[in-house]
Amino acid sequence: MRLTGTDRGRLLFVLALATAVAVFTATVPLLRDWFDLRVYHGAVDAWIHHGGSVYDYRVPGTEYGFTYPPFAAVIMLPMALFGLHAAIAVGLLLNLAATAFVLHVLAGERLRRHGWFGLAVTVCLLALLEPVRDTFSFGQVNLVLLALVLGDAWLLSTGRARWAGVGIGLAAAIKLTPAIFIVLLLLARRPRAAGTAVGVAATATALAAWVMPDASRFYWTEAVWDTTRIGRLDYVSNQSLQGVLARLADPAEPSRAAWALAALAVLGVWVWRARRALAADDVLGAFALTGLAACLLSPITWVHHLVWLLPSLAILFGEGLRRRRLLWIAGGLYVLLCSSVVWLWFDDASGIDGFVGSNTYVWITLGLLLGLPVGQARVNRPPWRRRTSDTAPAPSPAAPARVPASASQPTEPSSAAMAAGTAVGPAVDTRRGGRSEPTGSTRPAASKPQSSSERASSYTAKPPA
Repeated sequence: MRLTGTDRGRLLFVLALATAVAVFTATVPLLRDWFDLRVYHGAVDAWIHHGGSVYDYRVPGTEYGFTYPPFAAVIMLPMALFGLHAAIAVGLLLNLAATAFVLHVLAGERLRRHGWFGLAVTVCLLALLEPVRDTFSFGQVNLVLLALVLGDAWLLSTGRARWAGVGIGLAAAIKLTPAIFIVLLLLARRPRAAGTAVGVAATATALAAWVMPDASRFYWTEAVWDTTRIGRLDYVSNQSLQGVLARLADPAEPSRAAWALAALAVLGVWVWRARRALAADDVLGAFALTGLAACLLSPITWVHHLVWLLPSLAILFGEGLRRRRLLWIAGGLYVLLCSSVVWLWFDDASGIDGFVGSNTYVWITLGLLLGLPVGQARVNRPPWRRRTSDTAPAPSPAAPARVPASASQPTEPSSAAMAAGTAVGPAVDTRRGGRSEPTGSTRPAASKPQSSSERASSYTAKPPA
């Protein structure tokens, strides 16, 4: 196919942007050397080939090992068949597939509207986000978990609720944090989906207990309560409420009472805002708020865990397409989340500047929890949003016979137009002689802080001298 002048310009722009992203990623941020994937691979290898426990394994030269529930080790068993390099390749492919699905759910229709150019630019911009690039560089599972949870959001929103809850249940069995989405299903009055999630999580946990009974006993009676196995609470990568309090109290222990009060406040705001979103049938908004709450409430939320902010950013950018002020806010938050700014306080988070700067991502998460525009009739809804109010009203049986057929039959909007959230033409009220009355769906849319290899792990026990 012959490229037009515009297409050539777009291609050159994408190539330049991709080159800049590649150079930035290779030189400015700290590459994590697949640290977490080496933990997974080493633990499974020690279990299968050397008869050890997955929880006894330690990465050579460190104090860190496997910290997930036993079911996570069970589903990682295929790693025992591969060498480390092959495992890294498989991990990259899984993360790429998960990213593609997340993009489809969050912005599929908008990306299709802008074709290959919009997709290429979005992928480049996504690659710059610190949580995303860290997930790939660590070889983490965060994007896979996000894809599982958003899969349930998609099922609930497209009338396929029969299987809803499976993804959340699997995610909760792999890692405990996604269990909060089961509570969201209860708030949404989806007891069947909540029951499915609990059943899947319980079945997966029971399967792991059968496969590895000793390791399961150790995890659920000891390891799950020991946060020191994961890392220091005050480490700057811990962008949770507990991390804020730990850095404030350092070198003392953070106040448990203060954390409990802060956690209760966050829970209250989350329940209030999630229920309002659900009342407006805004499933994506409710799931986005739940991801924010999970990051704040978890005792340890490493920077790469913040991929749970992606649904919130998608909503904010979508709203920004018709509300310019929100677009500026979204752009500012995006730049901060690309900047690795918290690492400026890697060595010393004391003082006012340390309190503000070292917790930048916590403030972003809190701000989104409080101000994310949810529960509204958004123009740019994801492709799987379809409310009954989005369709034109049915013709009245009492319509006078003299009304022309073209006026008495309200035009059914196409599914593509409804998915895009754009105006599809006014519905006709035959009881008023064919005058057009706009419905709610016909409103038109408006127009270098990490350079040292000594910081290769988010789990560094002691900062380098």
